[in-house]
Amino acid sequence: MASSHMSMGEAHRRITEYLNRFVDVIMYQDGTSLKHLLSLSSESSSFLALADALNLFQDANRVIKQADKFSQYAEIVAPLFRAMQSYRVGHLVESYQAFEKSANAFIQEFRNWESAWALEALYVVVYEIRILAEKADRELASNGKTPEKLKAAGSFLMKVFGVLALGTVHLCRSVIRSIETARIFDFEEFPVRDKVTYMYYTGRLEVLNENFPAYSDIVLAMKRGDLRLLRHALEEHEDRFLRSGVYLVLEKLELQVYQRLVKKIYIIQKQKDPSKAHQIKLEMIVKALKWLEMEMDLDEVECIMSILIYKNLVKGYFAHKSKVAVLSKQDPFPKLNGKPINV
Repeated sequence: MASSHMSMGEAHRRITEYLNRFVDVIMYQDGTSLKHLLSLSSESSSFLALADALNLFQDANRVIKQADKFSQYAEIVAPLFRAMQSYRVGHLVESYQAFEKSANAFIQEFRNWESAWALEALYVVVYEIRILAEKADRELASNGKTPEKLKAAGSFLMKVFGVLALGTVHLCRSVIRSIETARIFDFEEFPVRDKVTYMYYTGRLEVLNENFPAYSDIVLAMKRGDLRLLRHALEEHEDRFLRSGVYLVLEKLELQVYQRLVKKIYIIQKQKDPSKAHQIKLEMIVKALKWLEMEMDLDEVECIMSILIYKNLVKGYFAHKSKVAVLSKQDPFPKLNGKPINV
């Protein structure tokens, strides 16, 4: 509730003073001061006084529009002021919605700055949006409505991660930890676009940081056609892959490993007898798997070959009676080239 001791002139002065400080800290790239200007949940005396001033004055937009130096940041400060007003009077859902608009505008501005001087402020924005989301969800639940703001906050968190990953790779680890350890977010419930963005950038980070150990065996298994190595890698790093949300994707690589194994057999046969290279006896595949300490019988291998042919990983047909896979003489092992495997 607005202070009864504050005059309209005092309210106007406080609002203008805040706007001047906001412009100045950006001009001088003072990240530490900026973070304090964006913190609602601190409920500091200066925040409470400003919120009271806003609720008393009721027309902060007019003040913002009075000067170009203020209006250039209108998309950040106008909804931020609304968030402060709503927070002060206990309307937490409205406060969250307004703060989210301000936060999204802040991200856009952050992209345009040449350095990461405002990183502290960005972290405060991330923290505030989570705190506001939790409070907003409690308000929704108390009114018999579905709590949904934490999920929205999770999507915002991934958006922030994407922004950092564009040019400040070394700063992303704390955001990844927030996503991986948070109990409040169910990764599978995020929109597909957010999940794809997150997985794309985490993959890039693994490469840029040369953090390959968990993946090197996967790559080696693909190159060798080594099914045993693939399964060992999936088992050894199962927890990491599950946390990263890539386990099921990596598990599907098994078909490509089988394809590679068949291709290696094909190459060896072609060197020995080019005229019969396209005829691969299932017994040869069984022996190759046995050499890898993978026990499979002819029926199992026949099933695998049938799947490879069906999914267009191998071109050819299967001669059931003779237990021979007859491969196409033209391009028997099609490249995926980014195309989905037939399902």
